[in-house]
Amino acid sequence: MSSKDAPPPLPEPLGVSVADSHTHLDMQNGTVEEALTKAAAVGVTTVVQVGCDVAGSRWAAETAAAYDAVHAAVALHPNEAPRIVLGDPDGWSRQGAREPGGDAALDEALAEIDRLAALPHVLGVGETGLDHFRTGPEGMAAQERSFRAHIEIAKRHGKALVIHDREAHDDVLRVLREEGAPERTVFHCYSGDAEMAKVCAEAGYFMSFAGNVTFKNAQPLRDALAVAPPELVLVETDAPFLTPAPYRGRPNAPYLIPVTLRAMAEVTGMGEDALATAIAANTARAFGY
Repeated sequence: MSSKDAPPPLPEPLGVSVADSHTHLDMQNGTVEEALTKAAAVGVTTVVQVGCDVAGSRWAAETAAAYDAVHAAVALHPNEAPRIVLGDPDGWSRQGAREPGGDAALDEALAEIDRLAALPHVLGVGETGLDHFRTGPEGMAAQERSFRAHIEIAKRHGKALVIHDREAHDDVLRVLREEGAPERTVFHCYSGDAEMAKVCAEAGYFMSFAGNVTFKNAQPLRDALAVAPPELVLVETDAPFLTPAPYRGRPNAPYLIPVTLRAMAEVTGMGEDALATAIAANTARAFGY
């Protein structure tokens, strides 16, 4: 195994336990037990396992039912909605190539997300939202219809809404205003600037920061974190993606949360334990556990 593929070493354990508010254990190497054991060894005692399609959402719900340390969020990722409606000839997603299913297929998938969202181990509806990075104009309608449906599902079941917002800040905020956001709304892998952080804070939206807050070119993210109210800040891995510096490009996992949290503590000027204490309470409040 080259050093690029090798998992980074275990960081120093945190003094105060926290939660990884957004991870994809089904896309990581090794077993769920291994991931949870390594995470707990460094003070990451809870993870929110996030679904991106019907199969992944079912897996998230089952895994959360099986492990006390795991909570689930279920959804169709914004890029999944156009694939269901319009098909996916390139097979870019995990399911491979797919035929177009139209609006009926999207309704069927949303009905399954609705069913899963009612389960007691499912604490969030997400990741849903808008992604203008990978979707052309023809996919936008399917994305927005799916996003609106997920907002309704989250509100009806009293679950947190977990948002994926990629290069779509204004439209995401617009849809939330039009539909009325659920009581608890989390911007996963927060990617806005300081101005948007003020808008989110005003609305009471949680902002979850991932490993990219440590990247050299991420000064706008650090500026956003600096103005985000400490009671609305979460931390996440989005593993296996967005591994924090200095391990960028290597596989991410929940046990690397301390690396990101320490970088965040520097930006906010809070002590590590004070920030961890706030984040632990915020995550429990955001997801209602």
